[in-house]
Amino acid sequence: MEKKFIAFNHIAPYFLLGAPGPEIKHIWFVCHGYGQLAKYFIKKFDVLNDGSHLIVAPEGLSRFYLEGFSGKVGATWMTREERETDIQNYLTYLETLAISVVNQTAAANLSITLLGFSQGAATASRWMTETSLTISRFILWGGIFPPDLNQEKAREKLLTSKNYLVVGNKDPFFRASRIEEYQTICAELGIYPEKKVFEGGHDIIPGMLKEFL
Repeated sequence: MEKKFIAFNHIAPYFLLGAPGPEIKHIWFVCHGYGQLAKYFIKKFDVLNDGSHLIVAPEGLSRFYLEGFSGKVGATWMTREERETDIQNYLTYLETLAISVVNQTAAANLSITLLGFSQGAATASRWMTETSLTISRFILWGGIFPPDLNQEKAREKLLTSKNYLVVGNKDPFFRASRIEEYQTICAELGIYPEKKVFEGGHDIIPGMLKEFL
């Protein structure tokens, strides 16, 4: 048996809150977590939709039924199967999307925030190391850097951005060992992100988002 690969054009959706244009001063690219869909995830950011913010929610390229063979559908950025291929595919998708959206704004002094939630934290981290865009703020929310992060590239990007870790004080996925892993990676990168803790679990909440306005 011989395994080969073929490249082809792929059509992928994304969702917006706000409209691209010269009045936009801030763009947020927000990467959802495992099993979520972008069209629902983006609604959590409505508190930022004030006319000067543009929220862009891409979606994981693989979808599946959350239970059985029908019903609710979720998306994922990758699995362990063909992992490297999936990562390269979503990096190409995210960069193509981001450049297209930025080019539509035609705004001066544009501020770009990149946020990754849960599984999307690893996605955002990998994209941050590869993007040609200048990231003003980098936010990991309920998730941490992936262990395979290209630290040399990440350090170069993160030293020029404002970096944050946001986590709920009742987040069942964010135990002491996970915080320790995150702190170890930060020490290796030589960065000191600001940590924000809110009352709640594994979720995006409007009250905490308002602190970034």
